[in-house]
Amino acid sequence: MAASPITELTTRAREIFQRVVEGYLESGQPVGSKTLAGDGTLNLSPASIRSVLADLEGLGLLAAPHTSAGRMPTDSGLRIFVDGMMRMAEPTADERARIEAGLAETGAVEQALTKASTLLSDLSGAAGMVMVPTLEQRLAQFSLVNLGQGRALAVLVGEDGGVENRVVELGEVVPPSLLEQASNYITARLSGRTLADAAQIMRTEIASEKSELDAASRDLVERGLAVWSEDADERPVLIVRGASNLLDDDALNDLERVRSLLDDLENKQSVAQLLDSARDADSTRIFIGSENRLFGLSGSSVIASPYRDREGRVVGVLGVIGPTRLNYARVVPMVDLTARSLGKLIA
Repeated sequence: MAASPITELTTRAREIFQRVVEGYLESGQPVGSKTLAGDGTLNLSPASIRSVLADLEGLGLLAAPHTSAGRMPTDSGLRIFVDGMMRMAEPTADERARIEAGLAETGAVEQALTKASTLLSDLSGAAGMVMVPTLEQRLAQFSLVNLGQGRALAVLVGEDGGVENRVVELGEVVPPSLLEQASNYITARLSGRTLADAAQIMRTEIASEKSELDAASRDLVERGLAVWSEDADERPVLIVRGASNLLDDDALNDLERVRSLLDDLENKQSVAQLLDSARDADSTRIFIGSENRLFGLSGSSVIASPYRDREGRVVGVLGVIGPTRLNYARVVPMVDLTARSLGKLIA
């Protein structure tokens, strides 16, 4: 049966439902009527509570995993709780300091991305994930260095201080003057742009004959910029840290689910596609259990948030993955804070 909107529940059913969900998220165990009646705040007998629990189960909001009277929320129940009842807990001063200080001490953007994934893993107790922005490196300097025997070393220095090297096969001996001319052209005319923008501008200028390069230098320019796109599909697009956090005591009781989850994480391209679906979100998105095909069998949830550069453009997505009993109220603001902090470091 389809889950009923939480607004259609009675006050008593709503309170019991909330108690069950919060108890499950805290302990990871089904919550029974005796536990709910134990503190006396509901002012209901265990029999009355069991009746409400049965109604909530009939609505598809709760499920009984075993023959005991304990109930746990279904994926639909968690969705209703997260969207309509959850009270967010702002990151503590210590958590905020660890995130901001941890990212501030990094150098190149690649280091910050790895650090962000590690911080999310450490603070959430789940696995942290960061999708690396593709082709967002901005040029500061470009050089072609003669290696002899028809080869040159293309050296790219990004505005963030990162340095990348690639060997360019020229096929013939090229005079140093041509290498210098091509290097100066790229650095002087295209610095401050992304590689994708640089390549597009280069081709437009050459096609319209606005460039001051001769045919040999034009060929070098194209070779120099193109070499970075040749291995783009093979580059890792996802950084995952803390997968071992998924192997807690409760997980070891369900090894098949854990094995399925770890297999899913190995398929980084599919995980990146899931994260990419959160790029256009105004805020943090939550994917619960069977709501997403990729992690449906492993019963896992993903909390993801886009991160932006200083101009407000989305350049990637980060988040955490863990069991559906994640502490959403605590982790969601943490992911959001990490995304905003990381964005401040990206030019």
